[in-house]
Amino acid sequence: MAGRASSVERVKERATGLDKFVLSEAHGSSVEVYLYGGQVTSWKNNSGEQQLFVSRKASFKPPKAIRGGIQICFPQLGNHGFLEQHGFARNRLWSVDESPLPDTTSDCHIDLILKQSEEDLKTWPHSYELRLQVALSPRGDLILTSRIKNKNADGKPFQFTFAYHTYFSVSDISEVRVEGLDTLDYHDNLQSKIRCTEQGDAVVFESEVDRIYLSAPSKIVTIDHEKKRTFVLRKRELPDVVVWNPWDRKAKAMPDFGAEEYKCMLCVGAARIEKPITLRPGEEWQGRQEISSVPSSYSSGLLDPEMIKQMQRM
Repeated sequence: MAGRASSVERVKERATGLDKFVLSEAHGSSVEVYLYGGQVTSWKNNSGEQQLFVSRKASFKPPKAIRGGIQICFPQLGNHGFLEQHGFARNRLWSVDESPLPDTTSDCHIDLILKQSEEDLKTWPHSYELRLQVALSPRGDLILTSRIKNKNADGKPFQFTFAYHTYFSVSDISEVRVEGLDTLDYHDNLQSKIRCTEQGDAVVFESEVDRIYLSAPSKIVTIDHEKKRTFVLRKRELPDVVVWNPWDRKAKAMPDFGAEEYKCMLCVGAARIEKPITLRPGEEWQGRQEISSVPSSYSSGLLDPEMIKQMQRM
């Protein structure tokens, strides 16, 4: 890799007509970010291996959200009131941010911004700025940092929830486990959001799962046994974790999702759901999600020693 430099390139896709940015880090990792939705749709590690899932049936035509990658869910997750499913940020056209977040961790990043539109004001009557920085570290880690500011001129506060709805690419959902959520309470969206407590030492998948784990640790680990790969998710100011897989019946009912694709994806994302954020005019909130992909193996419920060493160094 000697002599190679990091780069950020703006590209217009012929097939979709949408603009995206391609970030290439000097050590080999890369990310693709669309202005539509402010959405990351590709993340490859230093070896060029794809880490994120995007459905082969995903629509890249507004106003439909892109199925996969990392969706920005604001000002809500789910379907409440007059707002669209998971809010409007994931299906709006963002702009390049001219006042970006100061960055000291990476020279390979892109800064985007979303402001209210006349259409948004009809259903969510607030003035805001949502800034997003997508960055790659030299190690190939993917770092997303969001800032939300209340710009209301009428003195009114506003309240919102937020999530990075992150679709990981996995080998076989039956060979995947999520660690770090044991003994936590969660809302089960398949049972009218009743509050349950996680009984297992890890979350495993044998049927549809749609949960919001509450007050989770700052580090969550997703182990893909077959690929011998582990995703280490670290989060800040995002106490909750969304875990979702639609399984077979729901997958067949979604027009932008392949009938068998549930087997090769899993959503595990940092969120702020249980306790919404309230901002007064002029106030700003900042949240961060950082994902690392490290080699791993799994045996008898234990992480291998080499992976533990790598995680401790992060």
